[in-house]
Amino acid sequence: MPHPQRHPPATPPDDTPYVRLALALSLGAAVSLGITRFAYGLLLPPMREDLGWSYTLAGAMNTFNALGYLLGALMTPWLMRRFSPTGVLLTGALLASFFMGLSGFFTAASPLLVQRVLAGAASALVFIAGGLLAARLGAQQPHRSGFLLGLYYGGTGLGIVVSALGVPPVLHAASAQPHGWAWAWWALALVCLVATALMVWPARVLASHATPTVGMQAHGARAWRVRDFGFGLAGYAGFGVGYIGYMTFVIALLREQGSPAGDITAFYALLGVAVVASSRIWAGLLDRHRDGQALARLNALLGTATIVPALTTSAPLLLASGVVFGAVFLSVVASTTALVRHNLPPEQWAAGISAFTIVFALGQIVGPTVVGFIADGPGGLARGLVFSAVALWIGAGLATRQKALV
Repeated sequence: MPHPQRHPPATPPDDTPYVRLALALSLGAAVSLGITRFAYGLLLPPMREDLGWSYTLAGAMNTFNALGYLLGALMTPWLMRRFSPTGVLLTGALLASFFMGLSGFFTAASPLLVQRVLAGAASALVFIAGGLLAARLGAQQPHRSGFLLGLYYGGTGLGIVVSALGVPPVLHAASAQPHGWAWAWWALALVCLVATALMVWPARVLASHATPTVGMQAHGARAWRVRDFGFGLAGYAGFGVGYIGYMTFVIALLREQGSPAGDITAFYALLGVAVVASSRIWAGLLDRHRDGQALARLNALLGTATIVPALTTSAPLLLASGVVFGAVFLSVVASTTALVRHNLPPEQWAAGISAFTIVFALGQIVGPTVVGFIADGPGGLARGLVFSAVALWIGAGLATRQKALV
């Protein structure tokens, strides 16, 4: 008697809401970079006027934030070996929210510098853990992995937009209060707490997913060596030095030039919108080039956008500068990830990305203080942004020398 034909059990349909999970995770990028780091550019002018800061001290606030980010980036691999990425993500977001709020309770420079260090360290935990979770999400949808990662990194732009639209009304409402800028720190901390609460859902969902594993390194596969990526690393350091000067001081420069408050809000909000769109704009460039050409071209374009506010007060050109800058700067970060992925086996990606993260953080440590020091001398902030643009162009020139390894 013939046996009835057996069919393998049907695979249950995958009903995971990938896009909604990526969007919820993107709040981590909004907290860690869009708010914790970049919102300070909106608060710098009123704080400097109220507290009598030099531009060197004002720039040091973001230098110390970048120092904290470096320390956090160095701690994250150790923490990841001991705790889950979801735990690191949520704990880092809570700490970032706390330190942001704490900044509203001090007027002396020393404790504010400490808060910027601590907030920077917490933001690194959030950004790196969130990026790992987004990469895991993308690994489950290989045909959409770039899109899902782009949604995550685009959250930085969302944080910039929220800051651009939210900080000016708070500053205006608190203008009659002593140290009214403190209310903006507290409002931003509240936004970070709300974002942290919304990230609990994707953290729970992704905690239940299996962790993608990578096999042992193949015999003879290329290993990570710093000298193989020397020009790429040097070009990326130039990016770190140059871009952060613009993000720290451009709002202060626009105010000095007499730009209306509405124009400044539109400038910063559109910059954030451009960040959200940037991952789709440059995807083809990053896929085509296995060498340093993508990094070089993006650095060069960013330098051009950076120098515009130093040369003109034309509102349309200033707006174009912000839009181009927003559409480019986060893709420079993505270009180094693409460079590593194109030229190394998966087992070596973590080592390569970590090295690029370190030189990026070192550049950010240098940039704000140097630009502030220059701005305190003849030529003011305009000359400081010229320095930022030159750093970006030098980085572009160095990146052109980076060759593909495979």
